[in-house]
This record gives sequence, C-alpha cells and structure tokens, in this order.
Amino acid sequence: MGGVSTGQAQIPDTVRSFADTLAERRLPAYVHDLSGLREHTAAIAAALPPDVELHYAAKANPDAGILRAVAPHVHGFEVASGGEYAHVREAVPGKPLAFGGPGKTPAELTHAIESGVHRLHVESEQEAYRVAALARATGRTVEVLLRANPPLDLPGAGNAPLTMGGRPTPFGMDPPVLDRCARLLSDEPRVRLRGLHAHLASGLGADDLAESAARLLAWADTWAEGNRVDLRELNVGGGMAVDYRDPGARFDWPAYGKALGALVRPDGPVLRIEPGRAIAAYHGWYVTDVLDVKHSRGEAFAVVRGGTHHLRTPAARGHAQPFAVLARDGWPYAWPRPAAAGEPVTVVGQLCTPKDVLAARVPVPGAVRAGDRIVFAMAGAYAWNISHRDFLMHAPPTFHYLAGAGGRT
Repeated sequence: MGGVSTGQAQIPDTVRSFADTLAERRLPAYVHDLSGLREHTAAIAAALPPDVELHYAAKANPDAGILRAVAPHVHGFEVASGGEYAHVREAVPGKPLAFGGPGKTPAELTHAIESGVHRLHVESEQEAYRVAALARATGRTVEVLLRANPPLDLPGAGNAPLTMGGRPTPFGMDPPVLDRCARLLSDEPRVRLRGLHAHLASGLGADDLAESAARLLAWADTWAEGNRVDLRELNVGGGMAVDYRDPGARFDWPAYGKALGALVRPDGPVLRIEPGRAIAAYHGWYVTDVLDVKHSRGEAFAVVRGGTHHLRTPAARGHAQPFAVLARDGWPYAWPRPAAAGEPVTVVGQLCTPKDVLAARVPVPGAVRAGDRIVFAMAGAYAWNISHRDFLMHAPPTFHYLAGAGGRT
C-alpha cells in the first residue's frame, strides 16, 4: 500500500501493518498494543523497591482491556468517581481500589464503604464528617488517607503542565484542616486513619519527583508526630513526565525507584505511587485518513476524519500530537489529488471550530495527500475518555487490541 513517511513518531511495524490494512469503514480507530503495555508495566514494577506499592490511575484510560493488561503488575487501582469505582471493580474483580477525587457524593461514599473499598482518600473536612457518619451508620470499618496540600516548594513545579498542591487548590486540605480531621477521626472506632495522600504536580522528571517525595515524607513525618498519628502509609501520587515533543523519551523509572528505595525505612510508612499517563500513553495509537488537503494564505491544512472530539489530548495540553503518515498509492478520481509537500502541515479534524487541531505547523518529510493515513502516537492515555465525543454527532472510533506477534484480540 505504499511507503511510510515519518513525521514525528516512529510507528512499530505491527501497528503500522494493522493500521494500513484497516477497512476505511473502521476509521478512525484506536489501536492498543496490550502485549507492549504488559511489558512496559512489568518493567516499571521491576524498577520499584519491594516496599513501594504501584497503583494504576484508571482516569488515564479506563478501557477494560487495558485494566486487565496492567492488573498482574500493579498492587491496585486508583479511581476518582463512583462510575470508575464500579467499572474497575467489574473489569478486575478482587484488586484493591483506592477511591480519591474531590466532590464525592453521599451515594458514592455509601456504596464505597458498604462494598469494602480498600482505601478512601478524604478530600475535605465535610467529607471526613460524612465518612465518619456513614461508617457508624453502616457498621463498616473504613481505612482512609487524608489528602494533603502541604506548604512545600516543589522542584521543577514551574515547568510542570499541572500543579495541584503547594498553592490555593480545590484538591486536598491545608495543614490546619488536616489537624482538625486527624482529631475528628481519632475518636471514630470504625475509621482507621492510615496516613496521607498528596499528588502535587504532573509532568516532572525522575530527579524532581524523587526530591518532591523526599520533602513530602519529611513534612508528613513532622505532621504525624505533631498530631499523634501513626503514619502507616504515604501516597505520593503520580506526575511522571510524558514528553509529547519527544515520543522516544521515557521517564527514568530505575532512577526513581532507587531514590524511593532510599526513603524506605523499617519503621516508616509504606510508600505508594499511582501513575496513569506514564503507564498507558505509549501503547495506544489513533489511526485515521486524510479527507482533504487545503492551502490558506500560505499555510497547508490536512483535514482528517475524526479530530479532537476523539483525541482531545493535544487541545487539552496545547501540543502537537506526534504522528506518522502512511502513504497510500492510487487515486481513484479524475480530479487532481490534493497534497502538501515540502512544507509544514497543520492537521485538523472535522469539527466546526478553529480549536480542532491535532498538530500545528509540523514539518513532514515527503508529502501529505488526500487518501493517505495518519497514525497518531502516544494516544493511550487521556484521549478518547476525556474527549467531547458528542459534539457534531460524528460516528465514534472503533477499537482494536493487538495481542503480540502480529495477533489481535
């Protein structure tokens, strides 16, 4: 079907071959390499010390196939809504679930407590009161972590795409509120305060994230001693950098694991991390075809089937989604084939908004022509599940799972 012209991303042969042979009626399509995902997750787990627990943040991609692929290699899953809680319990029954996120409803909390949630992350003082009341009313014992917003300066936070702690934030509680919650829950026989949770920033490298964990642990030790809390667990969150500008780059898991290992002590808390994007992003691709190529005031635009209503990541984060062009020979029409060659190309979707941009002004070796296919890499996390999928009521993408050795599930 023609050669491959690489834009920013190198596409594995199995994915390229599968994308090239997909029937047009199946486009756009998400293709997930479950074999590669399993290997990647296993390598992350192997890089961590035995005393550090690994949870997968289901919000990154809650696809049931992905949950089942990572399940053998993680200690549990982090969920952030009643819907995620029910979905993950069904997809991977028996796996421990930590239920976090702000704004939990009374019904969500009741269901989580009655069903025996492994850990409940308490986000506010009112939530602490509500959890205590529900534990009494249901007669169920619940183990909780308090989500903290500690007064810490974070290394590298100025360059982080998202900062959720160390400043005014709707996430977690400032120290005075934490103090009150610790006193409140210490009097509740059916609520066991196990420790603290703090997800402070996203997009940090291994050195900055390790230093943040060290500062957080030192602060948590002091806080626990001052509040007479037995600090059994400390969840330091996720936040591992994923660089869409460099698809080949990877977070340095061995370095991070070594740094966390230096923080573990026999009398100290169990450390827990909960990456999402850094696990799932690399083994998902969004495949589509070029419907048209246009020029406007000296700039080239490739209009593809689908768009940011399927793959919201580049619009949400303001980057160009890395991609490769799969050239397809033959043009069955009598009129000239629209094309852009030797010039930067902006890849846009079908939506009636100038914000429907998947990649802006990207140099592409060779040409982009109507009828070619485009494979967007790093589409395994925060993609379809966060997209405004009903806007203009276009058809949804199809979903495909590669099992390895060229096979599919």
